[in-house]
Amino acid sequence: MSPLQLIETWLRLRLPEPTMQWLQVQAGKVAKDSGDAGLYTAVSMVTRRVGKEDLQASADELRAAAASRPGWDPTDWSVDQAARIYLLLASGDEGERFSRRLDQLCVTGDIGELVAFYRGLPLYPDQPRYAARAAEGVRSNMKAVFQAVAHRNPYPAEQLPEGAWNQMVLKALFVGIPLDPIIGLDQRVNAALARMLRDYAHERWAAARTVSPELWRCVGPFAIDDALDDLTRVLASSSEHERAAAALALGQSPAPGAATLLNAHPVLAKAINEGTLTWRSLALAG
Repeated sequence: MSPLQLIETWLRLRLPEPTMQWLQVQAGKVAKDSGDAGLYTAVSMVTRRVGKEDLQASADELRAAAASRPGWDPTDWSVDQAARIYLLLASGDEGERFSRRLDQLCVTGDIGELVAFYRGLPLYPDQPRYAARAAEGVRSNMKAVFQAVAHRNPYPAEQLPEGAWNQMVLKALFVGIPLDPIIGLDQRVNAALARMLRDYAHERWAAARTVSPELWRCVGPFAIDDALDDLTRVLASSSEHERAAAALALGQSPAPGAATLLNAHPVLAKAINEGTLTWRSLALAG
């Protein structure tokens, strides 16, 4: 099924019949309407009509989403967000007009609407058109909007240039949201990001502030020379999570001395070798 068809199926299972009929009528209207007013009006009425319950996608529905669009993960969606994205997708697939409508919706939308439209980014036609829109979401000072772009969303990893991607990862740490839900994090690590994050860690240390253990996930593959000194410092931390993160980063390091540092902590080295200590397990434990 297409994303549009899947969302319609999910909504039909969750909404009373009169509400679903209203939504389908609106979708039919916006599909035929060459103007924009009908779409904007329908979108503005969604919360009042469908409510704001969590979508609570089942395991089968999540698998269907990933099969329909690789990387699509509606775990955090609500019913009203799904309905808004449904209406927008129903309005047509011509890239230029779609992009213009999306921009206008984001200019006028409230925070709930913005979260919906940014979560829908991977489903829109002509994908490269929305890189600037995604970058705008990354710059947002509204944490929920930023998180809608950064978390469980394959669009940033696929479309953001390196500079914008790096800023997104750094900002996630700055605003205190986890890195693990960022899709493509390990595939898009780069030397510039590793340097940025080490500088950020040094600033935090200088101010006697803590550093998220997840930061070292993006440093490990580039941990040579001075970066090994940073990991040695973290490995000596009193925090179990920080020591585990340093060990995981050392396991990714290409430096010859990394294995020696890691093997000096046999319990951590064994846990990594056995697969019981991973970045995912560390994120879940934290």
